[in-house]
Amino acid sequence: MHIPTKESQKVEILTFDEARKYRDSSAVYDRDRWIYVPDFYSEYRYILGTLGEKPLVTIGINPSTAEPDNLDNTLKSVERIALGNGFDSFIMFNVYAQRATNPDHMDREFNRELHRENMLAFRYIMEHSGSSPAIWAAWGAIVEKRPYLRECLSDMVSIGNEYGAVWYKAGKVSLKGHPHHPLYLKKDSLLERFDMESYLSAGAK
Repeated sequence: MHIPTKESQKVEILTFDEARKYRDSSAVYDRDRWIYVPDFYSEYRYILGTLGEKPLVTIGINPSTAEPDNLDNTLKSVERIALGNGFDSFIMFNVYAQRATNPDHMDREFNRELHRENMLAFRYIMEHSGSSPAIWAAWGAIVEKRPYLRECLSDMVSIGNEYGAVWYKAGKVSLKGHPHHPLYLKKDSLLERFDMESYLSAGAK
């Protein structure tokens, strides 16, 4: 199997099940501490986080370049706020699994295969996050970049409801009702309940 590098422009999309079981022999991070799916750098990422008994599942729009032991500033903020709110770990998940450091570079056409596998990954997270999983809505106004992102969010809410998920926000919502992005939050920001059903039904884009 071809394992792409950061410079690679082509990537074979593994199903979530294939990606979860694959182990890269060259990986140097501690698998007893981290969950990272796929287990190598690719143009998509399903899951990145730390392992614990009480995770905070954090939802951004799309992954960037962060990896185990090499978190970007957004992920550093996510980890800090998770620990500061009484969680022992964090899971970074995204509405859309395509890596793009610039959201303007996200797929213009909805990749339904990638979305389907991403939702299988989300269901896996829900199954392994205890009863009433805590989900932090943390995507900011970037959700407006592509119209298909609302459909992705709606699917996530439906799956979360099956597991009794509880949604949270941190900081103030935007004028259009979008939950605050983690990057510019205060270090001691507290989580508050967030009504995802109302957010979606209000037509926020």
